[in-house]
Amino acid sequence: MENLQQLKEMIDESSKIVFFGGAGVSTESGIPDFRSKDGLYNQHDVRFDMYQPEYLLSHSCLIKEPKVYFEFHRQKMDTRHIEPNNAHKYLAKLEEMGKLIGVVTQNIDGLHQKAGSKKVYEIHGSALRNYCMKCGKTYPRDYIFDSTEPIPKCSCGGTVRADITLYEEGLPDDQVEGAINAIASADMMIIGGTSLTVYPAASFINYFRGKYLVIINQSELAVRKAENTLIIQERIGQVFTELAKLQGIEL
Repeated sequence: MENLQQLKEMIDESSKIVFFGGAGVSTESGIPDFRSKDGLYNQHDVRFDMYQPEYLLSHSCLIKEPKVYFEFHRQKMDTRHIEPNNAHKYLAKLEEMGKLIGVVTQNIDGLHQKAGSKKVYEIHGSALRNYCMKCGKTYPRDYIFDSTEPIPKCSCGGTVRADITLYEEGLPDDQVEGAINAIASADMMIIGGTSLTVYPAASFINYFRGKYLVIINQSELAVRKAENTLIIQERIGQVFTELAKLQGIEL
């Protein structure tokens, strides 16, 4: 694969790597992304075709049409039995080696942690955590999916929702702060599996002031190309699989 040796040399030289990833990191695990031709926004389902995809993932839908919201959530957001792919596993290995100081993810599937990553900033939350909107009581990951009620309820009578950032909601302050601090202190940043079209998350990369910027994405991204920018237009799981072989890392 072209540029693989150059990527290896960049990683060898760096000691504070941050990874910034999106939906494309998890597609090789079988989780659809959002905007590709086979993505979630382009899947036809008679139950939801009358709605805009963004609406189904919005605070407005949760409040105004909770039955519709939770049916969509149960059908499309259940990642409990999905396994990490080699992209997740490679990043966990980099952290284990002391090279990676953080993963900043827009994904809500928890696959980075499942692969073994410890420093993960979930800037859009997680579908594996649930809480009551009224009293704040927390519930296990299976609660919404296993509930027999159209709208899952807490013992206090409030609605139990997933701890994910919906459209019209602000990002979690602690995760944003951790992500920005990690990016600002990194000497190398790898961006992978993201279209960089979701804001404000996509703006986080502007905090990077390190030496090496690497972009791994199947489609071309409109980003500022500095002297030490490496662009690889391949599937990220494939790139990390081949890179691990080159480095002698077992995934």
